[in-house]
Amino acid sequence: TRLAAATNRPEKLVGMHFFNPVPVLALVELVTTVRTADATAEIARAYAEKLGKTVIHAKDRAGFVVNMLLIPYILSAIRMYEAGVASAEDIDTAMRLGANHPMGPLELTDFVGLDTTKYVADVLFDEFKEPLYASPPLLTRMVEAGLHGRKTGEGFYRHQ
Repeated sequence: TRLAAATNRPEKLVGMHFFNPVPVLALVELVTTVRTADATAEIARAYAEKLGKTVIHAKDRAGFVVNMLLIPYILSAIRMYEAGVASAEDIDTAMRLGANHPMGPLELTDFVGLDTTKYVADVLFDEFKEPLYASPPLLTRMVEAGLHGRKTGEGFYRHQ
């Protein structure tokens, strides 16, 4: 909405949130503002579908759909690990085998990046002030230490 308001054509602005890795993941969150024209949203939807993507619609608010669900899940896993409830490997195995997730939450955090995860959590917390979006102390310390996951070679796991 802020970006749209800064233009002379707010009805022409939409957000398109592609998921990483873009060539593999099929989802695009189409984000419209209160000023987005229906025709603009339709053009963006058709474009994403032409790219072979499945489109879902989301309101213009922090986290859209996926991150509003994903971030509390990931932060809960980090809190569980921080409290010593289970090892990173056991937490990830539990969710891969017990919930049929392709990756466990800590493995996914390493893939996305601990710094990126913390950034998204902070944006969500700033907007909603919900404790479930508050970054756990361990995540904050790991990011401060430069442990960002795969991109730095170390996070919850060591990467080659």
